[in-house]
Amino acid sequence: MNHVLKATDMVLIDGVPHPIGEEIADRYREGDLIIGVSGGRLLHVPQADLLVATNAVSQSVEAFDLLKSVTSEQISQFFHTFAQKLEDDAVFAKIKSSNEDDVASALQRGRTTTRLILTDAMRSDMVAALRTWGDTPHVDGSEMESVDHQGWSVTAAKSSLGVVAFVFEGRPNVFADATGVLRSGNTCVFRIGSDALGTAQAIMTLAVLPALESCGLPVGAVSLVESRSHASGWALFSDKRVSLAIARGSGEAVSQLGAVARQFGIAVSLHGTGGAWMIAGEHADAQWFSNVVVSSLDRKVCNTLNVCCIVLSRASVLVPLFVDAINRAALLRDTIAVIHADVASQKFIAAQNESMQVHNLSVDELSSEWEWENAPECSLVIVNDVDEAIALFNRYAPSFIVSIISDNEDELEKVWRDANAPFVSNGMTRWVDGQFALNKPELGLSNWQNGRTFGRGGILSGDSVFSVRYRALQHDADLHR
Repeated sequence: MNHVLKATDMVLIDGVPHPIGEEIADRYREGDLIIGVSGGRLLHVPQADLLVATNAVSQSVEAFDLLKSVTSEQISQFFHTFAQKLEDDAVFAKIKSSNEDDVASALQRGRTTTRLILTDAMRSDMVAALRTWGDTPHVDGSEMESVDHQGWSVTAAKSSLGVVAFVFEGRPNVFADATGVLRSGNTCVFRIGSDALGTAQAIMTLAVLPALESCGLPVGAVSLVESRSHASGWALFSDKRVSLAIARGSGEAVSQLGAVARQFGIAVSLHGTGGAWMIAGEHADAQWFSNVVVSSLDRKVCNTLNVCCIVLSRASVLVPLFVDAINRAALLRDTIAVIHADVASQKFIAAQNESMQVHNLSVDELSSEWEWENAPECSLVIVNDVDEAIALFNRYAPSFIVSIISDNEDELEKVWRDANAPFVSNGMTRWVDGQFALNKPELGLSNWQNGRTFGRGGILSGDSVFSVRYRALQHDADLHR
């Protein structure tokens, strides 16, 4: 582009010309990047953000080539050394100090800090995840299947994919997730949420880079985009050298990042809209239902219970139990619960209940994910039967998680068969997590909101990021077609 833009200059988006507009024209400088994404949105990437992302990817590309000569034992040792660094109290104290600065800054700016605080539990989880990767068999080159023919054979083997780019929300433990792609022979480059950048820089300096160097791995195998600007994430996902782009965070931001990557022909794995649904069927065990509601509301993450459907025939018993359960979850957090209830369910909620807030719920609000900080918040709706609950889920849910509480096999199978969800259970919703369910740190969870994922499950892990190569060995010189 020329170094001067006019507001009337056009950019093609999905084949339709869109004007640059005054705002972007005024801000544009030579060397900047303008990205047009579906929906007619134009994104402006300043040259500084473009360069920091480009340099990080360049280091990652170079490291990917060097990793081909690194042994699987060296990669295993990297994970164990990284874990040892985090276990070192002197090292961790410095990282913790950086994290405290990040938390203080976030609080001052009115930002949420639920996932930002580097607790002892988070530290332990990171160490455990890194140990898991250290003990996981190496993926690159591992045989999948072999077909023998007369005079020759063909073997399919897993092969590393390349540079994996991440844009993560601001939480420190993403390092254990992102670095997992080294287990499959890939390199990673990521941008972390701006609130956690100081913590990320400390972890890189004090733990990641020393671990890479001591184990003989190229330092660019793990690269951090050191920028607080959202534009650096757009720049990262517009670099065609990236083999896979993974975005985690809020729905709108993740959708936008996915649109950028797709615009440049980059494969994506998006972890955006969350919120789990629970259906209490005709044959729900009352005590079981009460317990799993509490367990599904312990904190706000993507797999937290967001909508609860109760069949009308059990409402008089189960609605009071739901109210009691969400209040118990709130009491554990020393706060007051919030229920968004439809007219039918409000009839079964005690009229005078000062221990919680009750708001009217319209059917369209079933598509809303309640982003609560401390006070448990959930929608409650009465349905005629399980079929109606499934229909509501398929229409309003993000096609993510559904739990069916029932002792009846027909109700369980009906939900498994008819609900458009990649994750189905008969208990708490919070089981949907790579580490918790599969003993593998997850890179991200995928819902089916934009269609079912191709060739893999909704839990993306470090050892599932690979391509497939085929190798033929011919033994008969006279072989011909």
